Amino acid sequence: MYRQSFSQLPQVIKNLLIINGLFFLGTISLDSFEIDLVQLFGLHPFQSHDFMPHQLITHLFMHGDFTHLFFNMFALWMFGKILENVWGGKRFLTYYIITGLGAMILYSIVQQIQISLIEVKMTVEQIQQVSSQQGYDCYRELVKLNKIGQGLTDYGYSQYGIIGEEMKSLLFLYNTPVVGASGAVFGILLAFGMLFPNTLLYVFFAIPVKAKYVVLGYGLLELFLTITNSNDGIAHLAHIGGMIFGFFLIKYWNKNTNSFY
Repeated sequence: MYRQSFSQLPQVIKNLLIINGLFFLGTISLDSFEIDLVQLFGLHPFQSHDFMPHQLITHLFMHGDFTHLFFNMFALWMFGKILENVWGGKRFLTYYIITGLGAMILYSIVQQIQISLIEVKMTVEQIQQVSSQQGYDCYRELVKLNKIGQGLTDYGYSQYGIIGEEMKSLLFLYNTPVVGASGAVFGILLAFGMLFPNTLLYVFFAIPVKAKYVVLGYGLLELFLTITNSNDGIAHLAHIGGMIFGFFLIKYWNKNTNSFY
């Protein structure tokens, strides 16, 4: 169902930009008071001492740095405004939340598989040590050192009872949070490519490429980076999850064309 007028900043997009911006400002402002909003609102595995149910939603509004925030919000505005004008605010917000949660679900499932594959190589005592308060304190110490560009030596790890690469790997998998709206943004990109497949997008602001090929290229790139286990700190699997859930949601809506928001 198409709306009769086109807005450059529709209501849902505007509110999402504001909320994400406020979360980011809060993150950088409160850091000087040693209040870590990523610890509070980023999504942690359920094994983490920091896991809380609200993080299933709040992680969608958290970002690691300004670059992460800027590119996510720019893509949200560029492609999302068109979708919201076409679908209306309620359907667009539904799509945004479902693709964001879908990205989280796929990422979390694979993360738990990775955890299980490491745990089977370890003793019960080693696993308990990693999940203990002492193991958690080790991770928090690593976070503090990372902020000042330092790391923890093997001796430093051993002071917390973390010995060997498997225990270190499990420590990170248990405690590292995921943040960002990227899964939902990739879902939006997928929706744009499906609804407007022949629209020209200018790659590098110079090369005209049809939207369907841009979406396909992004999908294949994210799949490649996932398979090659890229260690760039980006949850590429979450991007794929957002696109997968977006694809099936649009297909479902297309089969139920009598249901409109």
